[in-house]
Amino acid sequence: MLAQAAGFAFLAAISPTALLVMAVFLGSANPRQTALAYVAGAIVMSVAMAVTLLVVIRVAGLDQPREHDPRYGLRLAIGALALAAAVVVIRRRPRPPGSGSGIISRLIARPSAGSAFVAGVILFAPSATFIAAVQVIATARTRVPGTVVGLVVVVIVSVLTVWLPLLAFLLAPEATTRLLAAFNGWLRAHGKLIAACALGVGGVILIINGILGLT
Repeated sequence: MLAQAAGFAFLAAISPTALLVMAVFLGSANPRQTALAYVAGAIVMSVAMAVTLLVVIRVAGLDQPREHDPRYGLRLAIGALALAAAVVVIRRRPRPPGSGSGIISRLIARPSAGSAFVAGVILFAPSATFIAAVQVIATARTRVPGTVVGLVVVVIVSVLTVWLPLLAFLLAPEATTRLLAAFNGWLRAHGKLIAACALGVGGVILIINGILGLT
């Protein structure tokens, strides 16, 4: 159960945009404060949505054995949603260079703790793979401690893209800044494909799992 949830959470963590934004914040005038606020926003959103999803799934009774078909039907639907999201991502036209029309572009134009926190909240709104990770925990027949541990693992893994660079920066600021700067060009060129692949892989796994559960 825990390994499966962590796997979906890892797919949810694959966010080139979130990493690029972290690189901007770590290069700001107050990198520690700004990046920490960004991580805080990501964690707050992830925890709030994980708890909300857990409550909704259990209130709906989808964790009960009698709801076997609806549970796997939901997993199948989440898989289809993930595949649809992958198609949208891969077909989305890139913004023109220098375009500042997006809300994230405006938030990172003048980095501050407040804008960083809001960026973390927005960028870590739940994806299909994050929902799938929480569903695995919510539908597992575990006691409260096991459920809490499962949610903690899901949240920690799903925000890996932001807390790991911050930790690296705190330990080795100059090396981390150089590495992110060198990595950014490649990430900008291939980020859309990476995000689409993560959603596609998660979608295929969920659809197969849902079909097997219903047959």
